[in-house]
Amino acid sequence: MWTQQFIRTSRGNFEVFVKGSGEPMCITHMYSEYNYYGNQFAEPFTDHYKVFLVNLRGAGKSDPVESEAQMGFEEAIKDLEAIRTELNITQWGFAGYSAGGMLGMAYALSYEKSLTKLIICSASASYRYVHHSDSIFHKDHPYNPRLKEILSIMNDPKASMDSRIKANREWSMMSLFRPEKLDEYFSRPSSGSSVPKLLHHFAYKEVPNFDITEDLHKITIPTTVIGGLHDVQCPFKFCKEIAREIPDSKLYTFEESNHAPYVEEEVKFAQVIAII
Repeated sequence: MWTQQFIRTSRGNFEVFVKGSGEPMCITHMYSEYNYYGNQFAEPFTDHYKVFLVNLRGAGKSDPVESEAQMGFEEAIKDLEAIRTELNITQWGFAGYSAGGMLGMAYALSYEKSLTKLIICSASASYRYVHHSDSIFHKDHPYNPRLKEILSIMNDPKASMDSRIKANREWSMMSLFRPEKLDEYFSRPSSGSSVPKLLHHFAYKEVPNFDITEDLHKITIPTTVIGGLHDVQCPFKFCKEIAREIPDSKLYTFEESNHAPYVEEEVKFAQVIAII
């Protein structure tokens, strides 16, 4: 189990779950909330780092969102800096999955001196991933009509918990190379459910304006990029682009993974984390 902490900063109060020992590593996501069970993406890092799994504003028991701006990348980054400062951590690493990876790159561009390293998994440096024909977010992708229905359910704060769980399960199955293994992959207790309000803002306000591709060359810290070859959310070409544009980066290709290499090829993922 992870240890809960409440970090009181000049920007507000934040719920953080801590596990592991060693160099500090921050992990978070733009619209997920965590609890004592931690998170399957974060868990392998605890064998090598002291991991701080952060509930951003509006998630878990962190302070609620008071304005639309507080749900965006810029304010989230400032909140992470406030948390780091309050913890008396001079520098920490950052690992992010999907939307968390997008946040990580933006964080590095704003406060690179606060970071020792960057780990990006299943992400894109721009909005263009949603317009790629291999992405389920593209209007012509065969999964897209059903995905829109699923997102409508997940974005609806009035939707029942049961309907949201079923919708999330179906979305997860779309995003696995071997969907029949869903129950096997996610059999262990874990947290990281989507917060409807934050998900809606990310999808409809942040993503359409997000493009840091031309600035990636400014990131000089060691960067690890992990991508599933069959990713239908952020097609693999966008991980290749990130690795190509960040000078001190290394790309790891997961050939039997879709959007979740950390469970689809769990052993290989742990091996990569061990050598970073």
